[in-house]
Amino acid sequence: MRNTDRFRRLAYATALLTSLSFVGAASAEDLVLYTSQPDADAAKTVDAFKAANPGIDVQIFRSGTSELLAKLAAEFTAGSPQPDVLLIADAVSMESLKKDGHLMAYPEAKLDGFDKAAYDPDKTYFGSKLITTGIAYNTKAAERPEHWADLAKPAYKDLLIMPSPLYSGAAAYQLAAFADMPDLGWDYFGKLKDNGVVAVKGNGAVLKSVASGEKAYGILVDFMAMNAKKDGSPIEFVFPSEGVTAVTEPVAIMSTAKHADAAKKFVDFILSDAGQKLALSQGYLPANPAAGRPAWMPEGTKVNIMSVDVGKVVGEIDGAKKKFSEMFGG
Repeated sequence: MRNTDRFRRLAYATALLTSLSFVGAASAEDLVLYTSQPDADAAKTVDAFKAANPGIDVQIFRSGTSELLAKLAAEFTAGSPQPDVLLIADAVSMESLKKDGHLMAYPEAKLDGFDKAAYDPDKTYFGSKLITTGIAYNTKAAERPEHWADLAKPAYKDLLIMPSPLYSGAAAYQLAAFADMPDLGWDYFGKLKDNGVVAVKGNGAVLKSVASGEKAYGILVDFMAMNAKKDGSPIEFVFPSEGVTAVTEPVAIMSTAKHADAAKKFVDFILSDAGQKLALSQGYLPANPAAGRPAWMPEGTKVNIMSVDVGKVVGEIDGAKKKFSEMFGG
């Protein structure tokens, strides 16, 4: 057996054992949730759901989207997927799972007020919020970026940091979307590389770097920058006028769910007024506009969401990640 095959089998076995030990004590009233939400948000979401649904306990596995999907792939290979419900970063990942038959349709989901673009037409996954990716900068930075193209200018050389699409679902979505746009494309990422951009594991590392002044500029998700600013960090955020990509942090029920009724109640909660107001209180832009706007978004703020063909991105995202890895390493 080749070393690579042995390593792959070992990784699958390790992930499976981890999953089994994690959910081994699940009872008939337990719900198993896999999520890529930040720790604090995941805890608040679970606590609010349990308060609204007494008697249902929740076992949670939290990690970045890419690592979470790798764990799930190992479980599929071993024939023992553990989660009942997923709450992860982007529709692209959900589309891939749907294509392989891993998601359960939930046609009874209540979607009044939600834009049709926020959920799957077949109702296998449902967006919970809008998370855009724009440009953050330290208030002491010399330049004030307005466009994506600004980041490739000489004035920004060696001053830019970005989340790696090999770890961040939002960054992977942006990468595949930008790579397919004539006015950006791979040429844009080549320019960023030549300009000394640093790719790090996630958005949290980007925020820390920009807020501390280690780097003056960062490609970052909106709520992290704006909530940090609200808390006193020396950071500003720009929605480039030509547009931003947005992920919807969708929720979905697994086709293999052992606790499907509890999973439906979790989806109902996320889509409910209470669930959408919870997202708002956590500093996000809710998927249902009726829930309101976060305090960090002034009235009149214009956010141009780029039109992205999700189906096309699904077919191209793995190749885009591979090309990014070859270009930037990692």
